[in-house]
Order: sequence, then structure tokens, then C-alpha cells
Amino acid sequence: MKKLAIYTLAAALLGSTLYAVSAAEKAAEPAQAAAPAEAAKEPPVCFESRKGASEVTQKEVKPGLPNVKCSPTTGAALWYGDPYDGTVPMGKMPGLEKLPAGHAVVKPRSEKLALMPMCGTACHNGVGPNANPPTLPKDKRAKPNPTMEAMVPDLANLQHGRGRIWCMDCHHTTKRNMLVDHFGDPISFDQPQLLCGKCHGDKLRDWRDGIHGKRIGEFTSTGKKRWFTCTECHNPHNVQDGARNRGFAQLQPEPPPQLPKGMKDAKHEKLHPIPH
Repeated sequence: MKKLAIYTLAAALLGSTLYAVSAAEKAAEPAQAAAPAEAAKEPPVCFESRKGASEVTQKEVKPGLPNVKCSPTTGAALWYGDPYDGTVPMGKMPGLEKLPAGHAVVKPRSEKLALMPMCGTACHNGVGPNANPPTLPKDKRAKPNPTMEAMVPDLANLQHGRGRIWCMDCHHTTKRNMLVDHFGDPISFDQPQLLCGKCHGDKLRDWRDGIHGKRIGEFTSTGKKRWFTCTECHNPHNVQDGARNRGFAQLQPEPPPQLPKGMKDAKHEKLHPIPH
């Protein structure tokens, strides 16, 4: 009986050991299966300043250094390892003639507009009985066009100028893949500040002087910087934010920074040596 008990105990131990090994192998199988899926994971894409305006895909510019870091909370670009990635020279800009060539760069918007290459050829090619010269409504009311409104939903309720301007005040009449200045000359979509400055001269001046807008790059000297243009922050078709009816759509703020270790709150910031 004693030998039988020993044999039974040994068999039980062997069985439990084999079960544990088998279970461990089964647990490892999903991890191995997940490895290829992990390797195929798409790199993060974060937006800059305004969702839908410009985006940047994260990649390594140096070992361990990404070109951009995305916020895990909002998906916005937090900081840049390469602030000039994908930029081009800004081009001629009145008031900035003294700026050394190549010191001001922008990220082209035109290459992000998928329909723009067709705008001036497929639909608005500047020819035809009603388009040479184009016949434009004197009341500046665009005719409802379901196809156009489907492609650009903001046009169904254009909120720029509170009904006092219309499409052709900003878009070139015969070159629809270009914007237009006061003299009828075309403006590139990559230089929207030249268009916005037609009416918003004070904002253009502040943007040019660095009071309004955003720049990143070399700040320890007068070196190269990336300038964010108007449409990277503002949607020109929705400047009243719908029912809110004031200003542009608000951006979701980032969470507040963490308090220093040992500090429970930030009430000290409410104190000021001068009563106000």
C-alpha cells in the first residue's frame, strides 16, 4: 500500500507539471500570434493646430528621436523633433523683405486638398458659354449646388462676412485652384495670409510681427522658423462657430501640467502682490 501511495503521488506531480507546461505554452501562443499584428501597427498621426487642416505622421528622424510627439489625450502635436519636416519656403511676403531667404518656411496646404487639382480643370475650367467671362450673380448669392455642398459641407451655410461676401471674393474666378487678391491676381493656397490680409490687415500685421499666430524652430537666434499660416488654425468657411456665433471653433486644451512634488494645489497663483 505504501508503494502504491508513492506511485500515485508521483503520477499526480507529473500530471500537474505537464499541465502547467501545456498551459504556459498555450498562454504564449496568443502573444506570438499578436507579434506580427504589433509589427504592422500604423504609426501615430497627430494634427497640428486644427483637426482636418494639417496632420503629421510620426517617424524617426534619428535613432530614438521622433519628428513629432502626439498628445495621448487630444491627438495634437505636442513638440517637434524636426520642426521643418515637409516645409517649403514661404515665398514673397510684403513687410518681410528684409527676412533672409529660406528663414521663413511653411507647410504647403495645397497638397492636402485632394480635390484642388481638379477644381480648375474638371468643373471650373474657365471656358464655356457662361464662363468666358464667367456670369456671376449680382447679389453675390451662390446657386445651390448639391455636388459642391456635399464635397464642402461648410458652403451650405457660409458664415464668413455675415452674408456680405461670397465665394468669388476669395476664390479666383477662372482659376478655382487659386485664391485671389484685390487686383484679381491669383494667390497660392499655400499663402492664405495674402488673402486674409485683404480684410484683416490688423491681424496680418500682428501675425507678421509675431504677436498673433504660431511659429516653431530656431528661437535662440534669428534663424529659420516654420510659420503657421491662417488656415492651419482657422477654418475660413466657419468663422462664427455655428450657433455659438462668436469667433472660431474652440480648440480642446491640453490637460494642466502636473503639480511639483509635494504641492497639493495651485492656490498660490491666485495671490498677487498688487490687489486687482
